[in-house]
Amino acid sequence: MRQVRVGIGNLHLTCADALYLAAVQHDASLDDIEDGEFVSGATIARQHGVFFVFLGHLGDLSLGSVAFVSSSRLVITKAIEQHIVEHARACKPHEMCGLLVGEPGSDRALEFHPCRNAAASAIVYTLDPKDYMRVERDADDRGLVVLGVVHSHTHTEAYPSPTDVAQAPDPNWNYAIVSLKYDPPRLRNFRIVGGEIRETALERV
Repeated sequence: MRQVRVGIGNLHLTCADALYLAAVQHDASLDDIEDGEFVSGATIARQHGVFFVFLGHLGDLSLGSVAFVSSSRLVITKAIEQHIVEHARACKPHEMCGLLVGEPGSDRALEFHPCRNAAASAIVYTLDPKDYMRVERDADDRGLVVLGVVHSHTHTEAYPSPTDVAQAPDPNWNYAIVSLKYDPPRLRNFRIVGGEIRETALERV
């Protein structure tokens, strides 16, 4: 049987899946895998901390532990919100980014993990794929999942920009934004599905 090789650019991936593939491409432990191409026909497996990324079903790809929720709210602690604000201020003038982690199917974030903005920009953010893999692996080891991503707007409202919407193809994630335009900073949360923005309740506990 002839193996079919598929380039990453030809795949229709969620945000989380794309981050995984980007991280794996630069993982030294996977140097024996051809860069930028993955073999169709095998399964996805995790073994001894190494992800073997072989695409068995290109149309139904799922990598790692990403929460699938339909909640209309996000619950965070005041300590997590303070951590988000502190990270945003520390990264200024660049936008900051980070990941929210919680229990599978939950609408409550238990942790915030600061990540590197690979774009190093004041107007856009690019979540470092290696940071994503590190956070996801740690969460998975503890039975937790990634609930969503947080980033900052340094001088504008806490509302998704066209760039934010274009970079948010995964409808299962929360997209929280903190605006440093105000003092104190304002944090809001959104779900982005098919390019449509819906704000959710943000509950502090």
